[in-house]
Amino acid sequence: MRSCGNPFALGTGLWDPSHRFETSWLLSPWLLFACRFLIGTYALVTRLFLIGYTCTHDGDGCTQAKQSFSYFTILTFWGIAFYFLVAAFHTFFYALRGRSPLESFPRFLQALHSLFYTTIVTYPFLVTIVYWVVLFRGPWFDTEIDGWSNVTQHGLNSAFALFEIFIPRTEPMLWIHLLWVLIMLAAYLGLAYLTYATQGFYVYSFLDPTRDGRGMVAAYAFGILAAILIIFCIVYGLIWVRKWFTEKKLGMDGKFAHQRNSRPVEMSVRPKGGRGDAGMV
Repeated sequence: MRSCGNPFALGTGLWDPSHRFETSWLLSPWLLFACRFLIGTYALVTRLFLIGYTCTHDGDGCTQAKQSFSYFTILTFWGIAFYFLVAAFHTFFYALRGRSPLESFPRFLQALHSLFYTTIVTYPFLVTIVYWVVLFRGPWFDTEIDGWSNVTQHGLNSAFALFEIFIPRTEPMLWIHLLWVLIMLAAYLGLAYLTYATQGFYVYSFLDPTRDGRGMVAAYAFGILAAILIIFCIVYGLIWVRKWFTEKKLGMDGKFAHQRNSRPVEMSVRPKGGRGDAGMV
């Protein structure tokens, strides 16, 4: 699965043999499940609450709620909610019986889960940067709920991504995922202009060519392209450093579930410089 030549290649090696997606070098599987479940539930409840609140407190609130599904911020936050709940599901079963349902999934779905993880540790940072650097002009929000919703969706989103970068034992992302990250961003750009064509509004003002000209729209597009490339490389480096430091320097291979026909492993500590698990191949 580490091949970069074919974007549709799914690999033939053993899938995640040391359960890196369901384990942590710091937390037990049960604690990792609890954290992921709480984050996923918080994100899901946040979105459902904001939809209900918007529908009941604004004259055209339900229209705004429907339009929210065209915003990259909102789509990313829905992704956070579902990723953490799905990850919690797999972590729960791994903690319970030492095996994750993900192991028996078709390779296509396993590859999608890996790509899903990549989007969760990259897109939130893009959302945070674009919002606070480009879109937010102040002053601060008039109501507490507006402040809370924006801090949650444009601030805590990156905190949730940092959790997935530093706490689980995941490998650095596949470089081929960068291509898919860019393809999905391009697809979203198409959705943004489709929204204008069908509903008559630009989801983000910098996409409006009548405001600052087509040249500025292109400049923003290339700026976002550069930002996601930098974000991807930084996140890749952070995960690599975390894996190197915790496993090579600290010798902390992870906290695992009780395995059949073997003693339960709480924390595997090996001598510095020892050989670690190859993880997902």
